[in-house]
Amino acid sequence: MNKFKSATKPVVVFRSGHHGGLGIVRSLGRLGVPVFCVDADRWEPAFSSRYCRGRFVLKAEDNPDGGSVDQLLEIGRKLGSHPILIPTTDHGAMWVADHAEVLRQAFCFPPQEAALIRSLCDKSRMQELARKSGVPTAQSTVPTCKQDVERFLDTAVFPIMVKATDAERLRARLGGTKFVVRTRSELLDLYAKAEHPNGSGLMLQEFIPGEDWMFDGYFDGDSRCLFGVTGKKLRRFPVQTGVTSLGVCLRNKAVERTTIAFMQAIGYRGILDIGYRYDQRDGQYKVLDVNPRIGCTFRLLSASDGMDAARALYLNLTGQAVPRSEATEGRKWIVEDFDLVSALRSWRDNAICMNDWVRSLRGIQESACFALDDPVPFFLMPIADVCELLRWFRNGGRRRRAERRPAALRADHAG
Repeated sequence: MNKFKSATKPVVVFRSGHHGGLGIVRSLGRLGVPVFCVDADRWEPAFSSRYCRGRFVLKAEDNPDGGSVDQLLEIGRKLGSHPILIPTTDHGAMWVADHAEVLRQAFCFPPQEAALIRSLCDKSRMQELARKSGVPTAQSTVPTCKQDVERFLDTAVFPIMVKATDAERLRARLGGTKFVVRTRSELLDLYAKAEHPNGSGLMLQEFIPGEDWMFDGYFDGDSRCLFGVTGKKLRRFPVQTGVTSLGVCLRNKAVERTTIAFMQAIGYRGILDIGYRYDQRDGQYKVLDVNPRIGCTFRLLSASDGMDAARALYLNLTGQAVPRSEATEGRKWIVEDFDLVSALRSWRDNAICMNDWVRSLRGIQESACFALDDPVPFFLMPIADVCELLRWFRNGGRRRRAERRPAALRADHAG
């Protein structure tokens, strides 16, 4: 796909998210679309892309009184032509859905219900939706107190997965949103660190032995799937619980059928990124995560003609037809910095040898960071990684200071 019939409508990427925003900028920018970036940190790699037409620094979460909405509206009006707004994080997707009525004054984006978006971002409520729609899920429970955890431990089989029901809050408190727990004491310690007057924000889930599969696609205003591609994770970052660092594009009709039926049942519209685990015990694909937004892995799940979820969104919202596209079987994609760390960790744990690692890199057709026509972001990526690490330490420091406050003061502040 060399160009769209029309590529004049601008796009605003709302929060870049490491390589995810960079992928959008490159995918649409190469087709002549004017792409602009809004982020909280000026060191985001997407800012340095040759395809980024403009950069705006905005910390939306720091202005809960509506100041960020006004600032984003000002950006949209400045750009003109009702830009397409693409959030790249769960927090961003919820924020846009919550302020959709006002943001539509200056932006264009799929009509998504705020309640549905919040339910899909909440792991516990998402599982309820999946079960009601006939989609297999992992056995799980959401503890409300320490006694619930202890009752769960009476019948628990380790290892177990611990996930965040409130990703932003748990990331700030624990530095992550997913954990593999192998012992009783480890779980109790994790719960104690997550405990909060508003709830722990944890979901305890059975660990499913099997492969991780993904679906990325786009659903129009009638919840029809106009584009969808499946793939499999080969390595993750972090190793056992994280995002795809190395993946391969493979057709999986069962995942396709399950996803399309699920989204139509709940009336979903827009870009979707969804993950499954194939359960070797019963042969079922069980839904793990539903991200009501573009996924950072979306360029892995692209078609042989270059079509991807971002391009499908652009075509549909500009009144152009989304062509039928077929994925390239066996196409590999890598996130260089993530995968290097993941491979080193696997090598240290004796889970991979050097020959296996070399073989796993064969067939890579695209990388998330480096591109011959846009090399600068690759060289700035280490700076972005350091900034993210510093934010993690800073957030951890805030959490530790908050935990040192008297309990009554913390509860009053939370209220």
